[in-house]
Amino acid sequence: MDNYIWLIPILPFAGFLINGLGRNIFPKSVIGLIGCSAVLASFVLSVLTFIQLNHGEHIEVHMFNWFELDTLKVSLSFLVDRLSVIMMLIITGVGFLIHLYSTGYMHDDDGFGKFFAYLNLFIFFMLLLVMGANYLIMFIGWEGVGLCSYLLIGFWYTNPDYADAAKKAFIMNRIGDLGFLIGIFLLIAFFGSSEFADIFPRAAGMNGSQVPFTLITILLFVGAIGKSAQIPLFTWLPDAMAGPTPVSALIHAATMVTAGVYMIARSNILFTLAPITLEVIAITGLTTAVLAALIAISQTDIKKVLAYSTVSQLGYMFLGLGVGAYSGAFFHVLTHAFFKALLFLGAGSVIHATSNEQDMRKMGGLKGKLKLTFATMLIGTIAISGLPPFAGFFSKDEILSAVFEHSKTMYVIGVLTAMLTSFYMFRMLYLTFYGKFRGTAEQEHHLHESPPSMTIPLIVLAVLSAVGGFIGIPAVLGGRHWLQQWLAPVFQLSAPLLPKTDAVASTEISLMVVSVAGAVIALIYAYLRYVRGSHVPSSDEEERPGLVNLSYHKFYIDEIYDFLIRKPLDGLSVFFYKIVDLFAIDGIVNGFGKVTLGASKRLRLLQTGNVGFYIFVMVLGIIAILVYNIVKI
Repeated sequence: MDNYIWLIPILPFAGFLINGLGRNIFPKSVIGLIGCSAVLASFVLSVLTFIQLNHGEHIEVHMFNWFELDTLKVSLSFLVDRLSVIMMLIITGVGFLIHLYSTGYMHDDDGFGKFFAYLNLFIFFMLLLVMGANYLIMFIGWEGVGLCSYLLIGFWYTNPDYADAAKKAFIMNRIGDLGFLIGIFLLIAFFGSSEFADIFPRAAGMNGSQVPFTLITILLFVGAIGKSAQIPLFTWLPDAMAGPTPVSALIHAATMVTAGVYMIARSNILFTLAPITLEVIAITGLTTAVLAALIAISQTDIKKVLAYSTVSQLGYMFLGLGVGAYSGAFFHVLTHAFFKALLFLGAGSVIHATSNEQDMRKMGGLKGKLKLTFATMLIGTIAISGLPPFAGFFSKDEILSAVFEHSKTMYVIGVLTAMLTSFYMFRMLYLTFYGKFRGTAEQEHHLHESPPSMTIPLIVLAVLSAVGGFIGIPAVLGGRHWLQQWLAPVFQLSAPLLPKTDAVASTEISLMVVSVAGAVIALIYAYLRYVRGSHVPSSDEEERPGLVNLSYHKFYIDEIYDFLIRKPLDGLSVFFYKIVDLFAIDGIVNGFGKVTLGASKRLRLLQTGNVGFYIFVMVLGIIAILVYNIVKI
C-alpha cells in the first residue's frame, strides 16, 4: 500500500492538468467527470490508508531528496499518521461532495473548466500540506492553498469588488505566512532539520533554556492566525464570500481555514513546551469567537452570517488548542467540516433557487418550496448550535469542559458565545425559511428545489452532521471516545506535560446541561422574535439600535484598519515613490547621465581636426608632465 500513497495527492494534480489544458476542448460533462473522479479516487486510497493504519501508528514514504545544504537535508517525503489520515479523509471526502455539488451549481458558468481545474489544484496543495513529512513540504502546500484561495475568491474577477476581495485574502495571508516562514527558519537553525521525525522527539527532551520555544511557537502561531482567520487577520475571510458558494464550502469552511489548527496539532509538543504561547492562543481564540459571533447576529447576507460563524468556530478550535485540548480541538475540526460545508452548500441551494439572491430580508417562506434544502439545513443548524445528539454537541462540549478546568471565566464567556451561535444560526434559518416570501414575484415564480447533483451532497453531509459526533462520545455518557484513543499516539509526547483533567462525572454532566440549556434559550428567543414576532431586520440604518448598527457594520474594523494601516502605508509609499525613488534615486542616476552627456558635448568641441592645434595640446601635455615631475622631486 505504501507504494500508492503518493497517488493520493497526484491524482487531483493530474485532474488539474487535464481540465486546465482541456477546459476549452472538453464538454462540461467530461470536465465534471474528470474533476470528481480524481478526488473520489484519492478518497478511496485515503480510506485504504486509514484501514492500514489500524495495524500501525504511521507510514513514511520517501519520494526523493530535494536538496542538501551543508548538514541540512530536505526530502520530498510523506508522513501519514493518525492525524494526517483523518485530514486526508476530510479533504477528499468532503472535497468530492463539493466537486459533485459544483457540477450543478456552476453548470451554466462560462469558466466551468477553469473552476474545476482550480478546485483540483486546491485539493492537491491541501493534501501536500497535511501529508508532508517536514515543515518545508508543509509550507509549499500552505502557500499553494493560499494561491488557490486567491484564484477561487476572485474567480469572477470582472467584478472589481470580487477582485479586491481576492487581493485582500492574498495579502493578509502573506502577513501570517512571513511569521510562519521565520519560525521554520528558527527550527532549522536550532535543530538542523525541518523533519518532524527529527524535531519532535528532540524537543521533548529539551527545555526553554536550550531552544526559545516561546519565540518559535509565537511565530508559527502568527502563520496560523493568517490562514485560520483569527484576530487581527480575520477580515479577509468574510470578504472571501465573493467567490462561488462551493468555494466557500471547500476552502473557507472544511479545509484551508483549518490548516492553522492542523499545524498546531501536528506541532503539539513544541506548543506544550511554550505555556505562554498556549495562553496567547487561548485568549486569541476566545476573543475571535466572541467578536465574530457578535458581528454575525446582525448580518443580513446569508453567506456573511456563515462566514462570521466560521471565524467564530475557528476561535473555538484555537481556544481548545490553547487549553491543551488538542484532540478536542481536532474533533471540532472534523464535525465543523461536516455541518459548515452542509450549511454553505445549503445556502448555495437557496441562492440558486432565488435567482442569486443572498439577502435574507428578501427571502422567507422557503420551507414549503425547498423541503429537502430546509431539512438538511435544519440538521446543520442544530449541529452547529451544539444540541444533542448531533455532531457539534460532542465536540463543543469537549472543548468547553477543558476550558472549565483551565479557567472559569473563559468557560462562562465560551458558553455565552455558544448561546450567540445558537441565536444567529436559528435567526438565519427562520429568516430564510419561515414566514412569507419577501422577494419579487419573478423570484417566487422560479422557486424550485436544486437538482440531484446538488441535493445528494446535502443529504450525505446532513447524515454526517447528525451522526459524526458518535466517534467522540465521552465516557460519562457511556462511550469510549474513539477519536481520542485513535489520536493518542499523535499527542503522546505532550500528554505527560499537560495538566490532568479528571472532572467529576456530575460536574461534566452539569456542564453539558448548561451549554445545551443556553443554546435552547437562544433558539427560543430567536423563534419568538423572527417567527412569532415576524421581525425582519430593517434596511434603514436609522431604525437600527446603536449596538445593532455597530454589529451590522462589523464594528468598523475594516475602516479602522483602513485608517490606521492602509492609508499611512499608502502615504508612505507615495513618499518613497516621489521623493526617494523619483527625486533621490532617479535624480542621482539621471544626474550622472546628464553630467556625462553635458561634459561630452563640450569636450567634443576640442576635436577640431586641426593638426597644429593637436601638436599644441601635445606640447602642453609634455610641459605639464615635466612640471609634475619637478614638483614631485
